[in-house]
Amino acid sequence: MKAVLFAILFIVCLSINCAAGQIITIDDFENGLKPQWECEMFKGETQYSIVKTDNGHVLKAESNASASALIFKYEYDPQNYPILSWRWKVENIINKGDEMKKDSDDYAARVCVIFPHWFPSLAKKITYLWGNKLPKGKHTPSPYYSRSIMVAVESGNENIGKWITERRNVYKDFKMCFGEEPPPVEGIAIMTDTDNTGESAIAYYDDIKIEKL
Repeated sequence: MKAVLFAILFIVCLSINCAAGQIITIDDFENGLKPQWECEMFKGETQYSIVKTDNGHVLKAESNASASALIFKYEYDPQNYPILSWRWKVENIINKGDEMKKDSDDYAARVCVIFPHWFPSLAKKITYLWGNKLPKGKHTPSPYYSRSIMVAVESGNENIGKWITERRNVYKDFKMCFGEEPPPVEGIAIMTDTDNTGESAIAYYDDIKIEKL
């Protein structure tokens, strides 16, 4: 009888451990920012802070003619963990924002997946953004860097003020955008920026995770 109970307990524990390995939480912001986050400034500094809501803590980003990113350094194989999920909310889009122009390349919210290369100019990036003019579901190269592909997972004013959960297959998106197998991911970045247009934006991010299919 004890042997049977032990076997059942072993199977249950194994199942729990396997299930836990299916999803890796990059950050849910319940205990502040994890130490893996690094700030990279481009022009001025977007203010990132942890705020409490009715559903727990989230990351708030507030940009006033500024541009800086938070980068979570974490290497993983996107073929093993193809799914990236997160939820976000914006209070506004960028009125003068235009995905096709350098001087209008601002976004209230974006989540980037970084693919390094030993030669920096060959590094690639997929940026999932809350578009200004780029229609939802469309993608286009960044006006600054052709190896950075921007994918509009939300766009325009329709869902402003609402928490929206996103789920993307990064492995498939990379093959769609670049026509080749992806290298290991180096990190995931968050960025709210308004430096080119001089406007302001407020966005919220939460529950950033990678998972197996």
